[in-house]
Amino acid sequence: MQSEKVLRIISHTDLDGVVSAALAWHVGRSSGRPVNVSLMGYGEVDNAILESIGSGQDLIVLDLFCQRDRTVDDIDRFFSEEDPPFVFDHHKSTYDRYSNRKWAVVDTGCCAAMVYRNWLLEQKLDPKTRRIIDDMGPIVEITNDRDLWLGGIPESRLWHGLVTICGPWGVLMRLVSDPSAKLTGSERNSAQDFVDRQEARFEMAKTKISRTGDDLSFIGDGILEFGDVSDFCGSILDREPNPTKIAAVLAKRMGGDWALSLRSRDGLAGKIVALLKDGAKIRGGGHEDAAALYFPSSYSEVQIRETVLAAIRQERERSEATNVTLGDLFKGLDKI
Repeated sequence: MQSEKVLRIISHTDLDGVVSAALAWHVGRSSGRPVNVSLMGYGEVDNAILESIGSGQDLIVLDLFCQRDRTVDDIDRFFSEEDPPFVFDHHKSTYDRYSNRKWAVVDTGCCAAMVYRNWLLEQKLDPKTRRIIDDMGPIVEITNDRDLWLGGIPESRLWHGLVTICGPWGVLMRLVSDPSAKLTGSERNSAQDFVDRQEARFEMAKTKISRTGDDLSFIGDGILEFGDVSDFCGSILDREPNPTKIAAVLAKRMGGDWALSLRSRDGLAGKIVALLKDGAKIRGGGHEDAAALYFPSSYSEVQIRETVLAAIRQERERSEATNVTLGDLFKGLDKI
């Protein structure tokens, strides 16, 4: 008898990635399949995808995608036209490059968990799987509120706080054992305590900002904790009277390399990532206004900040050149 293929779920480590992975786990387990879950960042995803393809696993990739072109080449060779899609994402960088591939479902208008759930709802499913997808509707809505910064569901910040205090694997296990979006009393109290302490960290971090004109607000390593970035950057971009174009938070990772989180309000973060990532030394990805870059350990904090500033200047020059019209070019020629 042929054994069932292992279902390999690869997803991101934020709330959207965790909820996406939990949804995929429940769908996979509803049919009794063996499931292998990996939560990771952009720096690891290429090798994980290639490993899964090489071992013959069935693969689902959620809320992030590969950084190297040769990985995509291998996917194109691996994917059969009869196979269902296995990439479910919502990042603009993925949409711009791969939305025409039949193996990808990409929608920038909602979070990845909702992209995946919406696709599932269109499929022919057994009653047990359909019931699971219905049950997880509320937590997907909360995730969508959080990931798109809609601000309509107060619990979305508390769930985001749980990912920080429990870790992504802790929240994944919670949603595997109990997919309910309703927080227990202890969960709510712990998350609210985290949010309150987070606000105190934010006040301290504001005194440590390295600001460069109207371009960049830069926070160095060791000031904010994992999970602080979105809320902190949102506070300085949306609440400050004279915000910069982009906010950046740097963190040293366990492996020694650097993670730089970027936030903006006019698409600049995504443009900076597109300019700087090379798929070798500097990796990155994300949305137009919420993105990340990963620098090797050989870079210093000053080098990283100056690299981002140079990219901002380059993008500004490109934008100004694009805005020059034929009328501008011919202006004054009649006086010659």
